[in-house]
Amino acid sequence: MSKKILLFLTNDYTHYCLSYAFQKKYDHKLYAISEVTSTPRKFFENQEFVRYEKLSFFHDHIKKKNTPPDMEYLKKFEDKYGINLWKLVQNERIFLYYKNFHKFSNDEILNILEQECRFLEDTLEEIKPDYFFTKMPSLHHQELIFQMCKSMGIKVIAMNFTLLAQKCMLSQDNSELDFHTIQNIPDEKIMSFDEIQNELKTSSLVKQLDTKLVIPQNSLLNKINSMFEYVLKFESNNTKTHYTYYGRSKKKVLFYYIIDFLRNKKRKKFIEKNLIKDSKFSEPFVYFPLHMEMERTTLIGAPYFINQIEIIRSVAKSLPIDFKLYVKEHPGQILRGWHSEKEYEEIMNIPNVRLFHPDIPNDVLYKNCSVVFTIAGTAGFEAACYEKPSVTMVRLNYSDLPSVTLLDNFSELHDLFKIKLKEKVFAKDVSKFLNLFKANVSNFDWANFSKKLSEEFFVNNTQDAHISNDKMGSFLKENYHILEDFADEHFKKIQFFEKGKNSN
Repeated sequence: MSKKILLFLTNDYTHYCLSYAFQKKYDHKLYAISEVTSTPRKFFENQEFVRYEKLSFFHDHIKKKNTPPDMEYLKKFEDKYGINLWKLVQNERIFLYYKNFHKFSNDEILNILEQECRFLEDTLEEIKPDYFFTKMPSLHHQELIFQMCKSMGIKVIAMNFTLLAQKCMLSQDNSELDFHTIQNIPDEKIMSFDEIQNELKTSSLVKQLDTKLVIPQNSLLNKINSMFEYVLKFESNNTKTHYTYYGRSKKKVLFYYIIDFLRNKKRKKFIEKNLIKDSKFSEPFVYFPLHMEMERTTLIGAPYFINQIEIIRSVAKSLPIDFKLYVKEHPGQILRGWHSEKEYEEIMNIPNVRLFHPDIPNDVLYKNCSVVFTIAGTAGFEAACYEKPSVTMVRLNYSDLPSVTLLDNFSELHDLFKIKLKEKVFAKDVSKFLNLFKANVSNFDWANFSKKLSEEFFVNNTQDAHISNDKMGSFLKENYHILEDFADEHFKKIQFFEKGKNSN
């Protein structure tokens, strides 16, 4: 029986490419919402590679308004779907961090939110999709439709980076695995910790993202080219039609690039001079790897814990008296211009905290620490691979590991650390989880595919770039075998959910 599938097309085009392969193989009706900017929109308006039953452009439905927001509607919406709307908008990076271009007023934010809610509600009620294909949300409007679909009983198949490189996760939720059971592992197939660590190193997601996405985006030449590409081919229409571009005049953007370059150079100099590079440890410590900011991991995944400095203070207060807290800067933070010198100094001024350079290898810190503390990252899983217990602040898809403990309250952390220090991690538990995890992941290499898309379509990392039919046609043809496998994995997920419906 034909299903209705709604896809959310973000600016990286992965789900558009997926649509092409999925439609070639499976007889389901495809609908889409696109959030592309003005220049690539011309391609999507006229493309003939995918036959969507309906293609809507998200930002067409968000206008500048001078009237007060309809608070009664928003209240009813919040009650109807069980969604905390303030939590979403107050953690939106566009509203929270990019105030140097445009400072959104309270009414502006609520007017945007109201229009988003109305459009998404109308769309879902009109289409009544059976499935929603998307990436794991990173912006508030993506999380909004994600939560609406779950509230309405629409099955979500969301793509996300995973603990293992060269793969991705397809799941309903970032905190749970879809497949929960697996056959017991024979003793002879249980990996040793050396084997587990070797597998972790060879399939390191952090290393892959650093090689394929961080280093290319961070090159000086790339940044200069990106600046000139943006300024010379500036599309002023985006500043009128996309609230994400409000206030981005040529002058402001050019000024921002120059200031950002000089500021980052100064911050990098501070990092090189002040953050610890020595990896010879002579004292017991708990390891806290900083999260990259502004990212969904904390903004959406741990929305009440986005102030990492305050978290560090609370953890440091909870340590046994003879312990230190070793904090390491995230190497990917270079993409966000590092943290400010003031923030680094705040961390370094906490008496029992040591701040480490981003280039210190993680495995060195895992091997030498006693416990790992993470807000919402993969560090708890990696800690288990190095025989170390961990504490997290939110539930994650590896939280079923016996060595991972969810913190309920900071008042309990001091006593919890004493328990965790005595805890032993077993290779059998980690092996069992790894096998279960592998049964849940897709072989689609999203990081590599994103790099291909960027090289093909984003001129000097500028997403607001023209797309030609010939170029897209060639790209889809060249990558069809990859996309076909990815489409098959989505279809298997549909079969899994349909089987679950029939068994209930």
